[in-house]
Amino acid sequence: MENGFEMIQIMDENGNLVNEEFKSYISESLTKEMYEKMILVRTFDRKAISLQRQGRLGTYAPFEGQEAAQVGSASALKERDWLFPTYRDHAAAITFGHSLPHVLLYWNGRMEGCTVPSGKRIFPPAVPIATQLPHAAGAALAEKRRGTGNAAIVYFGDGATSEGDFHEGLNFASVFKSPVVFFNQNNHFAISVPIEKQMNSRTIAQKSVAYGIPGYRIDGNDIFAVYFYTKQALERARQGEGPTLLEAVTWRYGAHTTADDPKKYRNQEESLSKKRTIDPLLRLERYMKNEGIWEDDWANLVQKEAEEQIEGAVAEMEAFPPPDVNDLFDHVFAEPTWTIREQKEEYMNQIRGAGR
Repeated sequence: MENGFEMIQIMDENGNLVNEEFKSYISESLTKEMYEKMILVRTFDRKAISLQRQGRLGTYAPFEGQEAAQVGSASALKERDWLFPTYRDHAAAITFGHSLPHVLLYWNGRMEGCTVPSGKRIFPPAVPIATQLPHAAGAALAEKRRGTGNAAIVYFGDGATSEGDFHEGLNFASVFKSPVVFFNQNNHFAISVPIEKQMNSRTIAQKSVAYGIPGYRIDGNDIFAVYFYTKQALERARQGEGPTLLEAVTWRYGAHTTADDPKKYRNQEESLSKKRTIDPLLRLERYMKNEGIWEDDWANLVQKEAEEQIEGAVAEMEAFPPPDVNDLFDHVFAEPTWTIREQKEEYMNQIRGAGR
């Protein structure tokens, strides 16, 4: 690979450790905890798609295939760190302690979906591409100036590297040594645009060179590589050494959102092949079987408990009272501007007209 940015693995597709340096750090309890978290978020993702198809949830952004990238990285955070997600990183947010019902409420267009459990530092999901990167750099710098030892992680896709905010965020963090980890999930596509049409660089990790910060290209379906390299980058940040750019190479099986048809631009046979070979859950299962710590009864129980937890979250989400349409207008500014007042009056008139 050009510039030396080769893919980093700790565990290969067959569940074998290829880097023995980390063996002593991979305990049975850590392995099972990672598996349980990935089962929970995969089950959540599939349930959310089902709810959308039934008309019980709004447009939804699935992530199946990216569980190791999100769970592994978020698991490396400490309690008082910051997490800045995109609109697709609900697996990372859930891993970091977000409320399942509130994540579902977000996808039902409810303002409550942007609130997080008390004490959790999870930024509201960013829908505009890459805007959260400068925010993360700034929040991390504030932590540095307060001397808290807290760090931040910010998520973004490969398409975000084509936005100015990506470069501004990295440059700002580099100059001021903000304690932030820039975590890229390279899914090879920005909606329908393949990565080779987005940029001429061979890797995203090599973009770190321009900003004088470390960059690593890791196997995003290897949860151990994701976890340990994110943890290393966060510790470096806490020690005042500045930001790191991590490129987690992964593959999402499904659509960009439930309003999208990936068959129009992506080879579905390739997705099916990857699901049989590089799938992050299958890989960890193979590792556990290789190590003799896999138990069918335990795995069945993990799946059952995940389903029960998610069904409870769905029931809680659907028990919320109907949304108040005034919320769309009344909470934009402390005092509504004339433009907001006009928009509200026009919309209310439309509703009243529709009700006649």
